[in-house]
Amino acid sequence: MERIRTSLSIARDPWGSFEQVHPVLLSDLKRVTQTFGLVQYEQCLASCQYALDYVWEKLNTGHWKDISDQWRQIYYSVSYYKSVCLYELHHPPLKCIKTCDMGILMGVKPLKWDLCLKELASTLHKLHESTELVKDIPAAKIPRLELISPSKDKSIQRVSCPSLESFRKQWLSIGQPVIITDCMHHWPALDKWSLAYFQTVAGLRTVPVEIGSRYTDDDWSQQLLTISQFIQQYIVKHQAEGAPARRGYLAQHQLFDQIPELRDDIIVPEYCCLGESPDPDINAWFGPEGTVSPLHQDPKDNLLCQVKGRKLVKLCPPDMADCLYVNEGMLANTSQVDVESIDLQKFPLAAKVSFTESVLHPGEMLFIPAKYWHHVRSLDLSFSVSFWWS
Repeated sequence: MERIRTSLSIARDPWGSFEQVHPVLLSDLKRVTQTFGLVQYEQCLASCQYALDYVWEKLNTGHWKDISDQWRQIYYSVSYYKSVCLYELHHPPLKCIKTCDMGILMGVKPLKWDLCLKELASTLHKLHESTELVKDIPAAKIPRLELISPSKDKSIQRVSCPSLESFRKQWLSIGQPVIITDCMHHWPALDKWSLAYFQTVAGLRTVPVEIGSRYTDDDWSQQLLTISQFIQQYIVKHQAEGAPARRGYLAQHQLFDQIPELRDDIIVPEYCCLGESPDPDINAWFGPEGTVSPLHQDPKDNLLCQVKGRKLVKLCPPDMADCLYVNEGMLANTSQVDVESIDLQKFPLAAKVSFTESVLHPGEMLFIPAKYWHHVRSLDLSFSVSFWWS
């Protein structure tokens, strides 16, 4: 922490590029750096809070995509100062780390800002790792959903570690799904990932958790929880008391960008290099059995890699959209049809849709071509990683 304090004290004033902001806010920003340099942490913390409250209003006005990066950069930078001040004033470690995570989740690092909130959060977490570890639940005690084994004529093709050229010709170029086996054995995550490991490495980190059966439900919401809270409330309690009325799901979150320690446990599949973009979008999917991603499509090719647990996946091609009663507006990539219990009176054209389906096991990756419709249900406590590329 001494290096962090010194670096902040001598850092070039980060507010020079924000001259167009309101004079009151600019005055608060300048007080942040001035009071920090004078080791006046209480005054600096107060100025940080004034600035963050002002910027928070800007971040929550209008559509997220229309928010100027200027506000996100200010939020990021001030969060850094606030985190260090909280630590210096001996506030609870969780409060310091949550401030870092809010800066990471809501902000964006200024181009000329050398200091990194991810590194600060990691440093703080290592100094105050949670001591109340969650013991893994023995596999025999984990309730597993029963399912009818997919018939062979409707199952997704499986292939063992095809070459890049073979994958490109036989599946990628024609947009055909396939389950690839024997290509994840070198992932550290396969051996390391467990409830106890996640809590040790990242238990105090704050993440967005989806609350509800599926994101199309009216009562669906999101909540900010620490990973430890998520594990206790929606996994451990779930296993001990049976399926709750509302599930929690850490879904489609860039966890590995937020927490670099976990990024070291996964390896980008070589198949992603066949796309035009050098860096795929990497998302985490972590939750108890029974979590559902309703039938939807994505704009990019996807490799869904299963690390722990099993998932039942149902697929149908893009040209079936006219029979799937697609939503309008924000959910325009999602079907109204519940493929696990199709209401043919309400959705008669859905009778024309034929699905392929298979169970995705640990160590397997499923290639889902762009625009291909897919429905996913976790059959066990599940850790998955998706790589989107184009």
